[in-house]
Amino acid sequence: MLFICYPKCSTCKKAEAWLDAHGITHDTRDIKLQNPTEEELRLWHGRSGLPLKRFFNTSGLLYKELDLRRRLPDMTEDEMFALLATDGMLVKRPIVVTDDTVLVGFREAEWEAALL
Repeated sequence: MLFICYPKCSTCKKAEAWLDAHGITHDTRDIKLQNPTEEELRLWHGRSGLPLKRFFNTSGLLYKELDLRRRLPDMTEDEMFALLATDGMLVKRPIVVTDDTVLVGFREAEWEAALL
């Protein structure tokens, strides 16, 4: 299992502590140092079953600086994937990638249902 996070993020720390507490082994990847590629994002989006907008870190500074709240509705999916691939700080985290599913953001009940 791959755990993608930003180490300074309190939600990511809480999510990793949850994984550790449940004995779930994982490889950790720093989203700022190793941004997801467009190909990875497309694969994860398909596996997650979530709307693409859920992959955006809507509370991030870069999201706000780029005025994406206003711009996203007019963007195509291809444009959104390309934009997400430019900077890990645009991507919602943490992300858990397994063979079966992709979880975006930390919702404990959702993680319990998918991982336990």
